[in-house]
Amino acid sequence: MTRNVVLTGFMGTGKTVVGRVLASRLSRELVDTDAVIVERAGPVTEIFDRLGETGFRELEREMARELVGRTDLVIATGGAMMLDPVSRAALAATGDAVCLTADVVTIVERITASRGRSLRPRLADGDLQAVVETLLAERAEGYSCFPAVDTTGRSPDEVADAVLVVIAAL
Repeated sequence: MTRNVVLTGFMGTGKTVVGRVLASRLSRELVDTDAVIVERAGPVTEIFDRLGETGFRELEREMARELVGRTDLVIATGGAMMLDPVSRAALAATGDAVCLTADVVTIVERITASRGRSLRPRLADGDLQAVVETLLAERAEGYSCFPAVDTTGRSPDEVADAVLVVIAAL
């Protein structure tokens, strides 16, 4: 049994892209929790419309509980999933978590570049940089619980190398 690698961090820090690189290098399955939730329940904006943020967070908890018994995975979590105590405890039971970070300008650039995908409701209105700064400040304490790897100015391969170094040290 090999412990899972769990990637957490804010939207736009590279969790899915780096997760793909790690999964390929480690010959593991990538589970992108947001993608699985969208596949099962529909687009995030529609989930928020139907169930609210509370309902979406419950879907994340269900996803975390579902992954408890699985190993040898790379798990790319939603940006706030590991900030929830239930989800964090479930995923920490079989995995080692690393928080991917990036500076605000990089996050905004990456989010803007991916606007073809639907933005989360909290990011859709207003000054995107100000909203990102506010959310990062709100989540800073939670993200600080995990070893961090900065993705600013680094390729996915460079970030994957750094994640593997962190995981080896845990």
